[in-house]
Amino acid sequence: MSLDQSTIDNLAAHLETCELEARDTAKITDEYPEMDWDDAYAIQDRIRQRKLARGERIVGFKAGLTSHAKMKQMGVATPCFGFLADSFALPEGGECKVSELIHPKVEPEIAFVTRTALQGPGCHIGTVLAAIDFVMPGIEVIDSRYRDFKFDLKSVVADNTSAVRFVVGGRPLPVAEVDLRTVGIVLEKNGQPVLFGAGAAVLGHPAAAIAMLANHLGARGEHIPAGSLILSGGITEAVAVQAGDAITLRVQGMGSVGLRFV
Repeated sequence: MSLDQSTIDNLAAHLETCELEARDTAKITDEYPEMDWDDAYAIQDRIRQRKLARGERIVGFKAGLTSHAKMKQMGVATPCFGFLADSFALPEGGECKVSELIHPKVEPEIAFVTRTALQGPGCHIGTVLAAIDFVMPGIEVIDSRYRDFKFDLKSVVADNTSAVRFVVGGRPLPVAEVDLRTVGIVLEKNGQPVLFGAGAAVLGHPAAAIAMLANHLGARGEHIPAGSLILSGGITEAVAVQAGDAITLRVQGMGSVGLRFV
């Protein structure tokens, strides 16, 4: 690590305050170009600890930048991982207040729920599929705290991979009943289809993202607990939204999930 604990604490407080107050900031590597990967995840961990100290619960994890379209859109080449707090969750068909956000975008995802714990190293797609209870449609609302949605990968890791809201729903399916590589999705904005894709857009198979997450956590002495919700990453590029927009995700065989921005 390159940064001392005081700097990590201060950066975590700064980024979380930007999240809670819906205000942007320059990416933190502008001021701390020496920041390394351990620093970035240490800042994210400190943000998680701040939320836990206020009584929030961690309900799962998310993989970010897992599709080639998303990597190209954001100018990065490696996936990253973050956590999901219960305060991020929205009800199916519910409202998302744009006044609480900076510059929100939405991503269509396949959500996984674990039946048993997962821990790396050595986790692979087969290990993941054996541990999953069911999969279902999920929409992630991302909202980078960085000005103009411009960042490098270390900055976005520190910022909990732009996590802010999510909704899951539709018809949960056991993984044995769906081919997650070929399953098709349609994302609709205000009743009009705007994006199409298939599960294979996420690292060739969405479960590969879960395996990478388990191995990442295992290297840090952590694991994915049973009963965790995991967003496996955007199947397409993200779509900007504003007040008045209605978003619906339709996933082949799994029904649909949606939310409205107000």
